[in-house]
This record gives sequence, C-alpha cells and structure tokens, in this order.
Amino acid sequence: MIRAAVSCDARSLAAIYNYYIAQTVITFEEAPVAGDEMARRIESIGAHYPWLVSASDERIDGYAYAAAWQSRSAYRYTVETTIYCDPERLGVGVGRKLYSALLDALRQRELHSAIAGIALPNDASIALHEKLGYRKIAEFHEVGFKFGRWIDVGYWELLL
Repeated sequence: MIRAAVSCDARSLAAIYNYYIAQTVITFEEAPVAGDEMARRIESIGAHYPWLVSASDERIDGYAYAAAWQSRSAYRYTVETTIYCDPERLGVGVGRKLYSALLDALRQRELHSAIAGIALPNDASIALHEKLGYRKIAEFHEVGFKFGRWIDVGYWELLL
C-alpha cells in the first residue's frame, strides 16, 4: 500500500535512512537522523510536496518524496525527487511502484520537471530512474567527500 507519510512514520523512515547514512555514499549526510528530526522534515517538506511511503504488514518498505529544486520563484515547477527503500526490500519492485506513485502525484500538481541526483557509481538507482523515463543530463566529479574518498554525482531529469 502506498500512502502519504505522517509524523508517526518518522522513526521507521529514520531507521531506513540511517542505514544509508552509515553504510553507503548514497546520501552525503554523515550523522544519523533522529526520529523527531525526520518528523520535522516530513512536516515541512510534506506541507508543500508529496512525501509517500510504501507499507506492508505494518512495516514501511520505503519512502519517496519531492522537494524544491531551488528557492528562486522561477524554479517553482521543478522538484528534486528522492527515494530510499528498506535494504531488505530491494529488488522486489517496491522502489518502482513507490517512485511511479510519486511521479503521478507530481503530474497531478502540474509540476514540469523532476531532477534526481545520484552518487556514483549506483547502477541500481540509475536503472530505476531510467526505467521511469529519467535521462542523464550532468555529472559532477568529486563534489562529495565521505568515508575518506571523493564521490562523483550524476543528475537525471524527467520532464513530467
């Protein structure tokens, strides 16, 4: 089931996200995020853009959301999209269903473009985005530094 995220989901979402913080370079955040901070993010971002969760059997399998791309008003029709899945639920279609629902919600809001930043290499994320119609538009070299190494970031775009 895919539904809107609510504050009481925050601990579960933080647990998923904290795995990626501690174990991967997928996010450049370096310190764990507490449940109350995740709740604040859900409330602040979710007040303006869709923030969805995929839930099954009383557990959250993943989440996806959109946020403002830039703060200038001329960018108001462009969003940055983000997705994180429970690492135990990777490869079973959760991500594709969740991201598809997010993109549908963005289209319903008459947004024009979605941008996704992907730390490289990340073949699974690239495959997901490209299956959903995103195309690569840029690559920045050594823009992030985590776990003692420099990380490249690619950007993918989807015109909604």
